[in-house]
Order: sequence, then C-alpha cells, then structure tokens
Amino acid sequence: MNNEQLELGIHGNKLQPNGNGCPARRNRQARAGWWFAQMRNIVSRAMDWETAGIPRPEQIWIPGAHREVKV
Repeated sequence: MNNEQLELGIHGNKLQPNGNGCPARRNRQARAGWWFAQMRNIVSRAMDWETAGIPRPEQIWIPGAHREVKV
C-alpha cells in the first residue's frame, strides 16, 4: 500500500515521490507560495463597494401577452 501522493509527469517525464527533498516538490511549493501571495495581495487591495439602491419599477411589454376585452 502506498500512502504517498502519486504525481504524473508530462510527456513521459515521471516524478518520483522522494519525500520533501525532491526538487519538483520544492519547485511546486515555491509556485504555490507565489500564487497564494498574489491572492493575498489582491484581497488586501480589494475595495468595499456601496450596495446599489433599489431600482425604480420598470414596465415591460411581453410579446404575445396582450389581450383585449371584448364586450
């Protein structure tokens, strides 16, 4: 039974699970760290927007829904 995460390479390059010292794993962790730093930066720069007011009522015409009352 293998309890380690299986990694598949691209174009036949196989990544071997060598523990924490694997260069591919360190590279992946560095990229993930960069990505999450970017996301934290974006969230910290986010602006608070005021909610839009209640829109005014709008009367619309639905095609085929007109009816005439004949007396």
